[in-house]
Amino acid sequence: MESRFGTKEEKQVKMLWNNFKVAFAMFSKIPMPRADWTKGNMKYMFCFFPFIGTVIGGLTMLVAYLGLRFGYQPGFVTAVLVLVPVFVTGGIHVDGLLDTSDALSSWQERSRRLEILKDSHAGAFAVITAAVYFIAWYGAYSQLFNSAENMRAIGILSLGFMVSRCLSGIGVITFPKAKADGTVAEFSRNSSDVLSRNVLIVYLVLLAAGMILIRPVWGSLAFVGALLIFWYYHHIAMKYFGGTTGDISGFFLCICEVGMALILAVVSNF
Repeated sequence: MESRFGTKEEKQVKMLWNNFKVAFAMFSKIPMPRADWTKGNMKYMFCFFPFIGTVIGGLTMLVAYLGLRFGYQPGFVTAVLVLVPVFVTGGIHVDGLLDTSDALSSWQERSRRLEILKDSHAGAFAVITAAVYFIAWYGAYSQLFNSAENMRAIGILSLGFMVSRCLSGIGVITFPKAKADGTVAEFSRNSSDVLSRNVLIVYLVLLAAGMILIRPVWGSLAFVGALLIFWYYHHIAMKYFGGTTGDISGFFLCICEVGMALILAVVSNF
């Protein structure tokens, strides 16, 4: 019996490891050992999605610490901080931000907006959105990376990279899907919805506690800001697209993270 239990346990561990690899292979540029994209290997994928945010948050803290420790110019450190998420993810979510911005700015009917999401060409509004997005990040980090005291704010933001992915995963699992044959719909069909959702909610509670513990007012405002942006995400997804897609989920993740950064930049000055 012990032998059979051990075999079953090993299979469970292997399945979870494969889910981890699939999550990182899909949503990051971090090299991963090969795993087959089967239903079993995607069942708990969203449980591991937030850990990509852990990598981004850890690198963000490291870059900020080294910048202060060795006295690098603030402009240089700020630029590196802005690019950390892009380096880790390969810009997959920024692509969703730009596609969704083009679709929202078109003022076309729903079916046409969904077609625009699939268009590989970037329109004028996508270019404008990209400029505003990276300038906003640069401005927020310029404010945050100006004293050792503000390392607490950067610590809160580092947890925020996990918060955004928890909320994004919950949205993918629980929101209606705009397209029955889209990537998000496929991931949702293959995932264990109830368990994954509950795990992500537990993560959120722990992350909220961590953000508040670092600095109560700053952490609370950043977390509430993320929840408000999540509500806005649901609103536009349902009103303009009839549900969520991978691009709209990426749009949310980007504005959630830069929104938390801007909130922290403002409150850290008081």
